[in-house]
Amino acid sequence: MSLAIFDLDNTLLADDSDYLWGQFLVDQGIVDGEYYQQENERFYQEYKEGKLDINEFLKFSLKPLADNSLEDLQNWRAQFMINVIQPILLKPAQALVKKHHDRGDTLLVITATNSFVTAPIVKSYGIPNLLATTPELIGGQFTGKVDGTPCFQEGKVTRLEQWLQKTGLSLENSYFYSDSHNDLPLLKLVTHPVAVNPDDTLKQHAENSAWPIISLRD
Repeated sequence: MSLAIFDLDNTLLADDSDYLWGQFLVDQGIVDGEYYQQENERFYQEYKEGKLDINEFLKFSLKPLADNSLEDLQNWRAQFMINVIQPILLKPAQALVKKHHDRGDTLLVITATNSFVTAPIVKSYGIPNLLATTPELIGGQFTGKVDGTPCFQEGKVTRLEQWLQKTGLSLENSYFYSDSHNDLPLLKLVTHPVAVNPDDTLKQHAENSAWPIISLRD
């Protein structure tokens, strides 16, 4: 039995759920439209360029969670799942997850996108384990702060190592599927790193390292 780890955005999904959630909030009039959309675009571009200040981004992206009730947020998230996420679920990704499941592998998604947004997405793929940036929740209300280490770049390695200690599992014969050069710290640790529809930086690294390059797009 091996550990099969999947990135989420632009790997199992045909887009970025973090970015799309921000756009959804704009479209629903939940946030200040012009300002929020401009900042959402800026942070997404910085992420793709490998220049994202994760703490600055999280201060921005978690604020709508703190500004609204959990009940409203859950209702909006359900609508987001139906209208935005379901159309970008990928059948080849579902088949890949099933292949690992049928082999008896332990399935895990590890993503920088916060767990409030990603938990139902990961559940829809039938993956029981999720490591994500965790928004702090106190007394049924999000605070706008992060609980623990942000699950981004080297933070993914930190969070995974903590999880492995807790579960008693190991990276022996492990797989990690990702699209982003931001995940190179973790890709370099696993036995079988796989580049999925990779960005240019990851594609070049994968080619130089003789890593498999695959596509999960329909």
